[in-house]
Amino acid sequence: MGDVDVARLSVAELVGAYRDRSLSPVEVTQTFLDRIEEFDSELNAYLEVTADLALQQAATAERAYADGAGVGALTGVPVSIKDAFHIEGVVTTLGSLVHRDQVAKNDSGVVRRLRVAGAVFLGKTNTAEFGQSATTDNLLGPDTGNPWDPTRTPGGSSGGAAASVAGGLATIAVGSDGGGSIRIPAAFTGTFGLKPSPGVVADEKGFRAMTDFVSAGPMTTTVADSRELLSVLSGRPGQRAEVPRGLRIAYCPRPEGRPVESGVALAVERAAEAFSGLGHQVSSVDLPVGGWNDVFGPLVLDDEHRERGHLLLDSADKLTRYERSSLRAALALDPADVQRALDLLPTYRRRIDALFDGYDVLLTPVTAVPAFPLGERPTSIAGEEVDPLWGAFPFAVPFNVAGVAAASLPCGFSGGLPVGAQLITRAGTEQFLLDVCEQLEDALEFDRTAVNERWTSRTGVS
Repeated sequence: MGDVDVARLSVAELVGAYRDRSLSPVEVTQTFLDRIEEFDSELNAYLEVTADLALQQAATAERAYADGAGVGALTGVPVSIKDAFHIEGVVTTLGSLVHRDQVAKNDSGVVRRLRVAGAVFLGKTNTAEFGQSATTDNLLGPDTGNPWDPTRTPGGSSGGAAASVAGGLATIAVGSDGGGSIRIPAAFTGTFGLKPSPGVVADEKGFRAMTDFVSAGPMTTTVADSRELLSVLSGRPGQRAEVPRGLRIAYCPRPEGRPVESGVALAVERAAEAFSGLGHQVSSVDLPVGGWNDVFGPLVLDDEHRERGHLLLDSADKLTRYERSSLRAALALDPADVQRALDLLPTYRRRIDALFDGYDVLLTPVTAVPAFPLGERPTSIAGEEVDPLWGAFPFAVPFNVAGVAAASLPCGFSGGLPVGAQLITRAGTEQFLLDVCEQLEDALEFDRTAVNERWTSRTGVS
């Protein structure tokens, strides 16, 4: 493979090299497995590495390219899969000791589509227990570290997925986002993450949590790779289209007036300025996103009680503190609050949808801070006290409640750590959102040199 750094090639570059036989899917897969063995003890991105399966799939891909037939959109492309999706014959822990030995009997829908597309499954990535935290810590082992600084969090709950891509331990990754769980770790790790609108990506016979708000989605280095992965996950092929000049951009630097760390604010402001430079109309707007937790909180707790309430009785000692706390809060939940949340949900969605009558794209920070040290959620930001639960990341979840398309695009740095800009468009407009993100990505030219150099193989393997 010469001097080619296969760990940093895009989907298109890999597939092109496979087609002209300048790269071998088996050799590329082995390189990724070697990198995981070398580096993952520092990052803890993976809960299980499926080396035998990956090499079998890579050998099948190699034969497909040699035969010139049976090549799918992702044939031979190494992918990591969040451990919230089922791979037949592989344990699905859901980030919990309770499921440490639970072997999946079938692929869930997301995995089935990846398999049909020819992807190579490197393994299952670490996640918060049942997806219930915006950091990636559980009782299965060490916390996942951020590739830019392993002493800091990559966010969650798809933190392992983000770390696998940022650290060069997978080409692309699949995560899920019920309250920011793709966008938060994408922002913290300098990757691109897309939360599709509800119903765009189904996971038939899959894990249930945050059911009213969650969607599987891509986590990748570039927007183009996410477009390829989304096409497979959704079954809706898409091509890049030119973005018209003069889009109406609603820029909200501090949604709900919440504090934002100065470096984060400056980086997102740079994204707004880049939009202006591209010929778009950027207006500072106070977005009416308040009231999201009156919907989100009761419905998530009700979901947890319905799906996992029994664990308080028979497995409480195997649960994280945060999951026990959620289940206890669910026990005390007033059914009237659940019904009120159900009644408010369509009203909230109509309110946010109405914004797109006047604007084409909404722009906010993804998080209020850059990645913070493991286990140390901030209690104050920019001199203001904040709730440790939501203070660092209150800006993603309103758009889960709204049911729209949303993405995190790297837009700069604060103290040497990545910052993500959140771009939001109307429900069902994922391809338009990807087009806008790709245009802004080209303009911003986010620099990944530091993280790429940090995880250069010490064994000399490309």
